[in-house]
Amino acid sequence: MASPRLWAVDYEVYGDVQGEFIHFFPEEQGRKLGVVGWVKNTAHGTVTGQVQGPKEKVEIMKNWLRSVGSPMSRIDQAVFSNEREISSLEFQSFITKY
Repeated sequence: MASPRLWAVDYEVYGDVQGEFIHFFPEEQGRKLGVVGWVKNTAHGTVTGQVQGPKEKVEIMKNWLRSVGSPMSRIDQAVFSNEREISSLEFQSFITKY
């Protein structure tokens, strides 16, 4: 049986998306889905990061970032870039970068 294709995508989420513990929710959702990567607040008020994992789970995470986010956020737009197939995961979990 072939192993699932691994996928990576960078993201930036715009809106009212920063605040105390805002990073917790992407980490929690990533762990629930079994994807890895990172999340970080930017100096210009967005949240940026990367998701890696099986393509179908990365797609679920993209939809979550686009439409759900944290309960305290208001998402205006999610932009995805640098979407690509990868040969192995570069992270072991979903982390917050500071």
